[in-house]
Amino acid sequence: MSEALLATQAPEAPASGASGARQFWRRLRTQRAALVAAAVVALLVLVALAAPLLTALEGQDPTTYHPSLIDSARGGVPIGSFGGISGDHWLGVEPQTGRDLFARLVYGARVSLGVALAATTVQVVLGVIVGVTAALGNRWVDQLLSRVTDIIVAMPLIIMALALLAVVPAGFPRPVLVSLIIGFVAWGTIGKITRAATLSLKNLDYVAAARLSGWSTWRIARRELLPGLAAPVITYAALMVPANISIEASLSFLGVGVKPPTPSWGQMLTSANIWYQAAPQYLLLPAGALFVTVLALTVLGDGIRTALDPRSASRLRVGTGRRQEAKAATATQTAKAAAAKETAKTAVAKETQS
Repeated sequence: MSEALLATQAPEAPASGASGARQFWRRLRTQRAALVAAAVVALLVLVALAAPLLTALEGQDPTTYHPSLIDSARGGVPIGSFGGISGDHWLGVEPQTGRDLFARLVYGARVSLGVALAATTVQVVLGVIVGVTAALGNRWVDQLLSRVTDIIVAMPLIIMALALLAVVPAGFPRPVLVSLIIGFVAWGTIGKITRAATLSLKNLDYVAAARLSGWSTWRIARRELLPGLAAPVITYAALMVPANISIEASLSFLGVGVKPPTPSWGQMLTSANIWYQAAPQYLLLPAGALFVTVLALTVLGDGIRTALDPRSASRLRVGTGRRQEAKAATATQTAKAAAAKETAKTAVAKETQS
């Protein structure tokens, strides 16, 4: 999603909650790719929430070592075919440790999705507060907060996160720490989008009427501006979740994110980078889970953007978009041909009369 596109779109006056929700759902239902992506995301969330139940059903947990399932003579490769897959270990076991791979994968979904959602929540709260305050404040407040936002946007996220994670005591819960650092370092873009959208909303008639009625600035912000900000904020938040999942995986891959024994997809990729030949499933499973999650969230985010702002076409040419464009082009050509034919008939009739 282009941030410039989001920032420059002039929000419309907010519709009522019930009618707006119905319109949103009606537009979203026409996008098959977004519905499939929503089903995939819902399944991933369900798996993450039901991780204790699923592992109890398998009879395993993500931290227990099984040295008897590892061939120490071959450097720690799992015994058996396909990484030690069996009735007791549905996806095999980890090289060197023998920990159950299915249990670590589903518990890793909890960490990856939880960190991404928590970080996105922090980003949205900070960005909306700073953006609205800058747009509604006086010139000095706007200048100060805008410069702070520019500094935040210019900060290299990974480098700042590496520096902050390195100085925090090891006893602090790592998933919480990663969520807070990502949220506090990467809220600048949504702050700029919120400020631009608020400046557009300030000039609309219903906001001016509220101001003339004697409402306070913050009552206007709460009652009139925040509903109008919902579309751009929700749109960008939906696209931030997959980005935050990738950031968490990158930090864990670099060894400064979630620490063992807490499972994380990025941490699993770090351990698997030397096992891609001897035990390829150990690399492919977390990588595939990351790919599917990020792809589904990206497609869903684009579908939400299109449903909230039907004036802008989807950037992802999936589903029935091309067929709809082809039908529209054919209908346009047919209408032009019919108009040209009618014009020719009229001209012939006039010549015949003359």
